[in-house]
Amino acid sequence: MKQEIAVGGQAVIEGVMMRGPKQLATAIRRKNGDIELKITPFVSITQRVKLYGKPIIRGFVSLIEMMKIGFSTLTFSADRFELDLKAEDEASGKVSKEKSAAALKFEEIISYVIAFGLAFLLFGLLPYKLADWMKLSKQDFYFNLFAGSIRIVFFVLYVWIISLMKDVKRLFRYHGAEHKNVNAYEHEANLQVSDIQSFTTIHPRCGTSFMFFVLLVGILTFSVTDTLVSAFILGGPIPYYFRLGYHLLLIPLVSGLSYEVLKFSGRNLNHPLVKIMTVPGMALQRITTQPPDDEMVETALVAMKAALDMDYSEHKVTLLEN
Repeated sequence: MKQEIAVGGQAVIEGVMMRGPKQLATAIRRKNGDIELKITPFVSITQRVKLYGKPIIRGFVSLIEMMKIGFSTLTFSADRFELDLKAEDEASGKVSKEKSAAALKFEEIISYVIAFGLAFLLFGLLPYKLADWMKLSKQDFYFNLFAGSIRIVFFVLYVWIISLMKDVKRLFRYHGAEHKNVNAYEHEANLQVSDIQSFTTIHPRCGTSFMFFVLLVGILTFSVTDTLVSAFILGGPIPYYFRLGYHLLLIPLVSGLSYEVLKFSGRNLNHPLVKIMTVPGMALQRITTQPPDDEMVETALVAMKAALDMDYSEHKVTLLEN
């Protein structure tokens, strides 16, 4: 019988972050083989504020919350990885030029601007412009079906292309380690590396599946909204740029609905309709999760044990202060 759990996480640079009921735990594998662990008390605002815990609202709030946690955790792991790179440079006699805090902050801002600009182009402007070019503006459902399909194609291509990069492929292996641990815990397996390795890297509650639900739910939500806007507000075809503008404002609703769909699917995995719904996201996980080695599985295991306030003393761990 599976356990009702409250654990999940994400892969970070050379490690895994796990989120438990009361705390976050990030385990990083350093170059010397040691595992560094950072534990941070955490209770979701959806549990602390009643309004934010309401259906649909909790989905968007949780998304923002996890994005914030994800950025901070990735920054932490990057800082630890940077220490190993500096140590290697010093050992080889290389002299690396230190950048000022202002320069680093500027580079960070530029990278965010480029990332968000590229996302807007690929998943916003370009699909809508192509749908308009195909003369679909008078057919709201087909407009959104075409634009949504283009977004899905771009998303899959993007994931596949970055998966070819060496560093990303390693990140995806830690992603696989995270899933193997969660699957083992859910099935009440013996939490030893050899036993955990027997589990699959695929999991229905993965963020990859969530992104697919967002894309699919978006097609339906935007189609219904466009039909209402066209019939009762504009009284005719909707210009693609106007359509794009208010669709962006509907993202909180779409993400909230997608979250509820994901939770429903997680509770009803044996339902035939749910099985069909989860196929695309589970298939994409064949790319975003890769088979981990034993050290990766152990790193994820430490993070999971710490997140669940379990004993991890059998592992060689250095606990870092917050």
